[in-house]
Amino acid sequence: GLEACAHELSLTLLPNGPTWTKAITLLPEEELARTDRFALWAYEESDCCLLYYITDTAAQRDIAALLTSADHQAADVINQFGIEFDEPIIVTLMSRVIGHGGFAGNEIYISYLDRNYAGNDFDIVLHHEMVHILDAHLGGNLRPSILVEGVAVYLSGGHFKPEPLMPRAAALLDLADGERGESWYLPLTPLADDFYASQHEIGYLEAGALVEFMVNTWGWDAFNDFYRQIEPGHGGHAAAIDRALQAHFGITLDILETQFITALKTLSPTPDLRDDVRLTVSFYDTVRRYQQMLDPSAYFLSAWLPDGPQMRQYGITADLARRPNSIGNITLETLLATADEQLQAGQYSQAAEIVQAVNAALTALEMGAAQPFDAHPVAEAYYAAVHWLTEMEYQVQRIYIEENGIRAEVSAVGNYLMILGLGWDGENVYFQQSQ
Repeated sequence: GLEACAHELSLTLLPNGPTWTKAITLLPEEELARTDRFALWAYEESDCCLLYYITDTAAQRDIAALLTSADHQAADVINQFGIEFDEPIIVTLMSRVIGHGGFAGNEIYISYLDRNYAGNDFDIVLHHEMVHILDAHLGGNLRPSILVEGVAVYLSGGHFKPEPLMPRAAALLDLADGERGESWYLPLTPLADDFYASQHEIGYLEAGALVEFMVNTWGWDAFNDFYRQIEPGHGGHAAAIDRALQAHFGITLDILETQFITALKTLSPTPDLRDDVRLTVSFYDTVRRYQQMLDPSAYFLSAWLPDGPQMRQYGITADLARRPNSIGNITLETLLATADEQLQAGQYSQAAEIVQAVNAALTALEMGAAQPFDAHPVAEAYYAAVHWLTEMEYQVQRIYIEENGIRAEVSAVGNYLMILGLGWDGENVYFQQSQ
């Protein structure tokens, strides 16, 4: 109900101040993009879940399949924990990428969009976050982060995708930092004490493999008893785990780690698996670099995630419906989305080249280059295609450079996808065909 103009807000931190003012400008509603102007909250209910989504998004288009997936994943998680759970699980489907695409508190938040540059398997992420919901429901005096996330990765059969946890963790012993010559494996004590600040993919992989090793050694029931009965006390999470290990299994954390590493060394990761682990780490490091530079409210350590019930109560959609949408942002996101597809398909050299292209463009941006996408030929071609398609008022979702041109996956009204064939002569983009 406020006029579109400059306003001055008075803010106070309760109960005793301080008080200050902040100038803001409200822009005319008619200047919003159509998708923002008519975005509304809607929901559908399944046997297990209540799925909230924003209208005119990919989530609305695919809601029937998403409801079926939610029921399947919930049934699987309930069966894994062996408990009765009939409370509705609330899932908010976000039409933008925030963090790595999944969060859980009282509710679950999952990114679902066509240009999902965080590249995760929807079923795996939903399963992971549902594990967090039921895990919290079962409770425990102290559930250390390394085990909370380890349980979710283990029970989901992978982190962002289905993956063999122990062989992939074994690959960490073979991989080394090029400058320091140090193994990628992270020692358990510092990892447990500062889990979320550690390298994300390595930490989650080790956590999931560690839980798998413990369950294989002692069985789920014995592990679960140990996990639920970890007590807070002197020291951090590693010290608490150490005390619980001694009480339940008669070993220290150091001994557990020695046994864990010994088991990993009996495995022989294939070269493809090592390449996959190396590129997965490189890919997600690049995703986070992009977020920190060009979409900081999406970066997982500083993500802006408003309260779901409040957003729905007041009809607030902007925080999830809008995101940085410049040609540069779209170009980098389509590059990352394609790199993820190639990584998933085992096309490691192609994925590595695209990750290199993204980093070259980001470095050029940091250096203040006038044409940062000229820093790499792949980035240059993507930028030209995105620029041309945006001028034609398409929403670009995917781009693929092929021998005879460029194949683009785009959407228009209603988020229905179509394929366009484009020509590219090294300087100009032009239309060839559509499907």
